[in-house]
Amino acid sequence: MAKRKKSPRYLAFILVLAIAAAGIWGYHLLQRGEAEQEPATSARADKPLPPPEPPPIPVEQYDVVLIGSEMEGMYLARAATDEGLKVKVIDPREQIGGQLLQGEMLFLDEPLDDKRHSLVQGRVKELFDGYKAGKIRKLSEFVRYYNEKLLGSIPIESGIRIDSVEQAPGGKGEQTIRSLTYETKDHQMKKIEAGYWVENTDYAALVSRLKAVRMPGLEKFYGQDKIEYMSAGMMMKFKNVDWNKFNRSFNSLSQAEKNRKYGGGYVNESYAIGLGGMTGAYHSASDRVFLRGLNALNQGDGEVIINALLIYTVDPSDPKSVSEALQLGRGEMPRILEHFRKNITGWENAELNGYPNYLYIREYNHYETDYVLQVSDVLGGHMFWDNVSIAGYPLDLQGTSANKWGIEMGRPDKYGMPLRSFLLKGYENVILAGKNVGASAIAYGSARIQPNTSLAAESIGVLLGRLQGKKKLKEVTQEDMDALHAYLDQKYHIQLTGVQAVNKIAGWTDDEIRKLDSGEITYPSYAPRRKAK
Repeated sequence: MAKRKKSPRYLAFILVLAIAAAGIWGYHLLQRGEAEQEPATSARADKPLPPPEPPPIPVEQYDVVLIGSEMEGMYLARAATDEGLKVKVIDPREQIGGQLLQGEMLFLDEPLDDKRHSLVQGRVKELFDGYKAGKIRKLSEFVRYYNEKLLGSIPIESGIRIDSVEQAPGGKGEQTIRSLTYETKDHQMKKIEAGYWVENTDYAALVSRLKAVRMPGLEKFYGQDKIEYMSAGMMMKFKNVDWNKFNRSFNSLSQAEKNRKYGGGYVNESYAIGLGGMTGAYHSASDRVFLRGLNALNQGDGEVIINALLIYTVDPSDPKSVSEALQLGRGEMPRILEHFRKNITGWENAELNGYPNYLYIREYNHYETDYVLQVSDVLGGHMFWDNVSIAGYPLDLQGTSANKWGIEMGRPDKYGMPLRSFLLKGYENVILAGKNVGASAIAYGSARIQPNTSLAAESIGVLLGRLQGKKKLKEVTQEDMDALHAYLDQKYHIQLTGVQAVNKIAGWTDDEIRKLDSGEITYPSYAPRRKAK
């Protein structure tokens, strides 16, 4: 029997049923797949993928790294470079040169012995010779000297921020610094390794991060409860000064007239010193600001720069404190200008000549070194087997809020500065430069002067070059120092041995020396009475 032919309507019905079944089965599979995938999706939500690894920090290696660009330490950098070492400078300050270039402390103090002979030696002598000859007086001339004679091709990065310091056990129970990680001013991270690290800032940017021992400061001498440093200075800049008229007028006066008009002082074609009666008559707008006697430099062309404006209670490690002090100084200077116009002949038409970018920082924390210079070393003319400088200058303690005028604690003939006073105690590869010298708060009044520590830095830089990493500084013997002294004399005409100094405390008892070192005895007042007995 023949089969019945299925109608088109029947076939369409069957096709619709097939499509519907397929859709239901596909939906079931989709649901099943999502259910199977759900735990993985949930896991991703609970545990996000880790971020990509940061790029490795580039590492540089040097023989010597300086933190800070103060002038004194740059003599070490220059000497070490010239002796064949690889040196770099990283500076937390935005601009280079510190007190000299940014603070414009261009009035240079020269250490002299009792016979008025200069004690300046080494590379810094070229600066002083140019200064005294009138060839290096203006800021641009100091900048040229710094760049050409000190910095040269030594690599330097300014505006860095120290991120971390890697330390490890060294020899003889001391620590050693292996590396330093820092952020550049454009926010790049860098790591640097070195054999030696030099603290060359005015606020111990490196050493304050270490396990270094802070020694008592002037707060102990003055009986203060809180730490306070010597006053900071703000250099005053003037133009349109008739220096010739000032010089002629001052020196035409009798001594009695000088005393009456200016309170005494000294003026020649280059410098004006003192005039404390005239400055003492000035009344500042703030008790944090004080105008002391002048250290004024004739820069030529009617320009004069003066070191005389003191600002108290400044913490150089605190940018806010520094900024406030700069504002105080700027606010005071127009009033000082008017006082000078009225009271100094030749200054009638004087004007302000701008402001420095930074302060002259005299002092920060004193950290313990392998040998700490004492007042008895300074006044006793002590010479050391490891001399790196022959120093001089009065024990000049500049004012604090407790004693605004400051005090002089005695005048040495000359004395030695040992290598050990520049080596941080407890660390085998940290050198202290410039104002970081290891000295008691009172001995520091003399030791801090630039030529003293500049010569020391240069000598240490030469010594590092001679050692070439074969021996550590703390392992140096007297035989090594004898060889260094001979080399310094022969090549650099620096004499650190065979120097005779006047011992101004000869015959003093141990108890008197102890009181001298502690500040219980003030040499200028005590020594004459002792001699008269």
